[in-house]
Amino acid sequence: MNASDHQQTPPVDDQRNSGWLDRALNFIEVVGNKLPDPAMLFLLLMIVVWILSWLLSGMQFGAQHPSTGEAITITNLLTGEQLVSFLTTMVTTFTSFAPLGVVLVAMLGVGVAEQSGYINALLKKLLAFTPKMLLTPMLILIAIVSHTAVDAGYVVVIPLGGIIFYAAERHPLAGIAAAFAGVSGGFSANFVPSALDPLLMGFTQPAAQIVDASLNLHPLINWYFTSASCLVIVALGWWLTDRVIEPRLADTPLDGDDEDMPEMHPIDAREQRAMYVATTVMIVGVALLVWSLIPENSPFRDAESGTLTSFSAPIMQSIVPLIFLVFVLPGVIYGFMAGKFKKSKDVVDAMSDTMGSMAYYIVMAFFCALFVAEFGRSGLGILLAVEGGNFLAGLNMPGGATLFGIILLVGFVNLFVGSASAKWALLAPIFVPMLMQVGFSPELTQAAYRVGDSSTNIITPLMPYFPLVVVYCQRYVKGTGIGTLVSMMLPYSVVFLLAWSVFLIGYWMLGIPLGPGTSYVYPAG
Repeated sequence: MNASDHQQTPPVDDQRNSGWLDRALNFIEVVGNKLPDPAMLFLLLMIVVWILSWLLSGMQFGAQHPSTGEAITITNLLTGEQLVSFLTTMVTTFTSFAPLGVVLVAMLGVGVAEQSGYINALLKKLLAFTPKMLLTPMLILIAIVSHTAVDAGYVVVIPLGGIIFYAAERHPLAGIAAAFAGVSGGFSANFVPSALDPLLMGFTQPAAQIVDASLNLHPLINWYFTSASCLVIVALGWWLTDRVIEPRLADTPLDGDDEDMPEMHPIDAREQRAMYVATTVMIVGVALLVWSLIPENSPFRDAESGTLTSFSAPIMQSIVPLIFLVFVLPGVIYGFMAGKFKKSKDVVDAMSDTMGSMAYYIVMAFFCALFVAEFGRSGLGILLAVEGGNFLAGLNMPGGATLFGIILLVGFVNLFVGSASAKWALLAPIFVPMLMQVGFSPELTQAAYRVGDSSTNIITPLMPYFPLVVVYCQRYVKGTGIGTLVSMMLPYSVVFLLAWSVFLIGYWMLGIPLGPGTSYVYPAG
């Protein structure tokens, strides 16, 4: 199938998307561009916390701390004593910041698997043997799983979606849309634990500890829910792609240059052999781990209760190192067998390159850690939580309505602040303790956040990879612009937001656990 086989008509006219949609998009783009960089945003917010602590430090509020029963007071952070404390603890505040270590350790393993070519080879192989009728759901499923490798979905799976649909004589933009919906719209639907799980938990736990200092969480608090969400996103994406998006694209001809039209090159025999061996080692390793968990005297079990799901159980404390091992072992094996790695230094270089790509995150984490610490020390967090909780309780809204409101609010904020970690770092200290006051567990609040955060990723031009997806589309349809892509992705966003919200509320009403050892209520019964 060649681009020249299609009737040649003028490029897509983005003016067809004019009207309220363009005005809304222009508003989002203008407002979003005026926001400071997330790192600077945390610095500015810390300064605001300092000023508010000074202004409110002498006031009486009448609110009581839920744990101690004592009156809540605001600590003036601009006194000499508090500023000295800020300076002397700055380094430890940063180095003890929970999300920092867990994300970097997990990414060391994921980076080796990605840079060795193992993840790319695995994705290509899975998509290559898929029957045509199952092409769409398999593509979306692979896109969802690709979150585990962080950027692999954006740089590998989305362009592959266009290539595969083009090779199957289907509209390539539909393939790009399906992959984009899975990678970004289904960002929080994944049955494979990834670095995102400990990252979000790292913000949720200190936020919950504003109310209850003894509360501890583990990275898999939403694992059952995100695994089940996989089925929801695949089913919805499949229906939307085949019944809504692709028929709408039928009148959009391809006008890309014939010589630029892609070909999907299969992995060669050496790469295939390396992939099989690496995957076998990974499967055997996971099987051995599962086998070691079965005995009642397993060292991975909680020494007191004998369970695997309590926070203190060694298996729960080992999630991040296990993610590291699950990726680094097959990555190293594939790299050497496929010829990507020649010596041990190549593995170290892969890790170094990955850490290089995390430099911005580290800078953001520094300012975020300082903001979170100062927000907690000031007393503003617990005051806002208690007063906000009292306000919500006074509204007497059904629990489902409260959850849906949180999801909508997160989805709206996501249009302007694209980073999942930056956004949750801002919202967790407010939402988590506030909803704990009305009986919602931190696990449930985090699940609601994940739904809202994922659903609107695919319609905001401020998402870092959004322009890249436009470029992928322009390979096949030269006139593709931001309006074209948003109009193509809007049905996914709206349907995902509504259906996924209903799914979470139904999941909650049925009492199905969100993850191992989790609760829906606070305090847990």
